[in-house]
Amino acid sequence: MIYTLRHVTTYRYAKPVRFARCSLRLKPADGEGQTVLASTVTIDPSPASAVMRRDYFGIETVGITLDVPHTALRVEALSRVMVERGGLPQPESGRAWEAARAAAIAARDLGPEAPVHFLFPSARVPLLPDVTAYARTSFPPGRSAYGGAFDLMTRIREDFRFDARATGVDTPLSEAFALRAGVCQDFAHVMIAGLRGLGLPAAYVSGYLRTLPPPGRPRLRGADASHAWVAVWCGDGWIGLDPTNGIGVRDDHIVVARGRDYGDVAPIDGIVSGSGKQRLKVEVDVIPQDEAEGLDLAG
Repeated sequence: MIYTLRHVTTYRYAKPVRFARCSLRLKPADGEGQTVLASTVTIDPSPASAVMRRDYFGIETVGITLDVPHTALRVEALSRVMVERGGLPQPESGRAWEAARAAAIAARDLGPEAPVHFLFPSARVPLLPDVTAYARTSFPPGRSAYGGAFDLMTRIREDFRFDARATGVDTPLSEAFALRAGVCQDFAHVMIAGLRGLGLPAAYVSGYLRTLPPPGRPRLRGADASHAWVAVWCGDGWIGLDPTNGIGVRDDHIVVARGRDYGDVAPIDGIVSGSGKQRLKVEVDVIPQDEAEGLDLAG
């Protein structure tokens, strides 16, 4: 499947911002069943400098500096990505979760995808006894790591309510867990905390999910959204699981970045020098090739 992706972020400021420094993580990832065919980012106003780098986890990050007064910042990312993933494992297949845990602890690899980096608490994913206890129900002795993780994903999908008003981007994991409500970021953080609490490596994945318009209705421009899910290390490699939707990751998911939690992969973050309130608007389109006519990757 080939997708055209359009991600537009617009900040509007009540008073002029004189200086801003931001990090952009908007280019989809290459590898693991994905190939980036084209990718561009357009920034208005034009930055004084833009420097691309890859962080330790391989995330392509563009650091920009704006040094002219502005009352709005618009960032538009356009990409074409081919996604061809294999099938998911059979239910309950693979190593027992205790064996996967032991293999992760014993692994000597310190590369970007090594499980050791995703075993421990991170800034947005503390290890909480209540969350560990919740996850433990899915992992009786001897069950496969994949089977337990799939069951945990399914339980989160059933037990938690999707509610965009219940939480914000900075809501602590403990609060989202107590509410049993939130958005994909919260669901992913809860699942990661539960898995890590049992000693299983789990990573936060940001990206997009193909959605379908209602039958007989046209696709609405900008109506999609960025998405988040979990990659769990089951002893022999990483497998993607989406607790928001209760499904495994296949060709409808497009990966942008993988890190320890949302803080590693936020699409845009940074600092601004100014006063007054700001308004944020995000528009996302995830369009299969046969529906992509009219979108120009040149911007």
